[in-house]
Amino acid sequence: MLNVADIVQKTKGRRLIVLSALSGSTNGLVAINDLCKNFQKDDALIKVIELQERHLSFISEILEQENLLKDTSDYVKEVFSNIRTFISKGYNTQLYKLLVIQGELLSTRIFQNLMIQKGLASSLIMAQDFMTLDENGEPNIPLTTQKYNNVVENNPAEILITQGFIARNHSGGLDNLARGGSDYTATIMGVVTQSEEVQIWTDIDGMHNNDPRIINNTSPLSHLSFEEASELAYFGAKVLHPQCIVPVHLHNIPTRIKNTMKPEADGTLISQESSNSIVKAIAAKNGITAIKIKSSRMVMAYGFLRRVFEIFEKYKTSIDMITTSEIAVSLTIDDDTFLEPILHDLAKYGKVEVDKGQTIICIVGDLIAERKGVGKAIFDSLDEVPMRMISYGGSKNNISILIHEDLKNKALIQLHKALF
Repeated sequence: MLNVADIVQKTKGRRLIVLSALSGSTNGLVAINDLCKNFQKDDALIKVIELQERHLSFISEILEQENLLKDTSDYVKEVFSNIRTFISKGYNTQLYKLLVIQGELLSTRIFQNLMIQKGLASSLIMAQDFMTLDENGEPNIPLTTQKYNNVVENNPAEILITQGFIARNHSGGLDNLARGGSDYTATIMGVVTQSEEVQIWTDIDGMHNNDPRIINNTSPLSHLSFEEASELAYFGAKVLHPQCIVPVHLHNIPTRIKNTMKPEADGTLISQESSNSIVKAIAAKNGITAIKIKSSRMVMAYGFLRRVFEIFEKYKTSIDMITTSEIAVSLTIDDDTFLEPILHDLAKYGKVEVDKGQTIICIVGDLIAERKGVGKAIFDSLDEVPMRMISYGGSKNNISILIHEDLKNKALIQLHKALF
């Protein structure tokens, strides 16, 4: 947080700072929710005490002025008192929505007081006063823009601070943007404020060309197109949530990923442009379930695929990859919440086979599917890795391969050797 304050201080012009919760706070709040859901109220209250003490210890390390420390300490105690009140009322679905947003309320108040301590003129504005979702739970950008302009109309502060993740739903209740919410808030607000650039500050110096937890010699990528960044984010790169790219892509706002711990590093710029290198990066997405529907009578029949897809639409389950043959359709999903009813409904159209524990390996680059020799290099490097599915040509920027997750590390290492 001290590093973030220094970065903000060195940046010129009017800027909107969107903050996530302190590391681990949201996970702690989710754990409290889960304990309440399982009627373990006493254990939940113990977790509340632990999380409160962690925040109080944190602010004592960064706030030196007594009045600011007291103000922040009082606020922290008030928030956790509210959390105890939520818990005392018993579990319901609204409890989760109220709990998980408390981390951002805490972090932004702490950061605002840190700005005051540094003598920087700033203003804390509340995300629930402007960030609005539509009836489908998607950001309502026109209404958010209108509300935001009303909030800042008479606010002269050059540094505005707000919460990521937090929003109001279509009915006006407190809600959230789900996972990746703070980054998503930032890109939405980049559109709302018509910003020159969105910067996402994280703990790694940009997107890398492979998973640095598995490959030792990965390199940060200096430049990606919006399409390439979207593919990488969707298929496993952890730096960005896939939805984050959508608003800035639609409105052509350059977005830069930077490292809070190494602010001097260039990071990764995401824009309409792409660099010249053919293969940019490799990403892997675990937790994939492959489903095959085999029917000698129906696959090529008119309307068969529509009926299959309608089953997934019915259960709001998205499909990642799909391949077809004369007698079978294979596809993958990354959310098996409704797997049993999906399989039940599919069974009326043919024999259904399921393979769990799969991984999608995604190779991303500039017009990669149209380049000579790229496919050969990929498949030669994986000659000892059994492949369950291949998606080649569905996107000009992506070649995807489905393998068993036990083979993921081997595949990433072999591909890295061959392509980089």
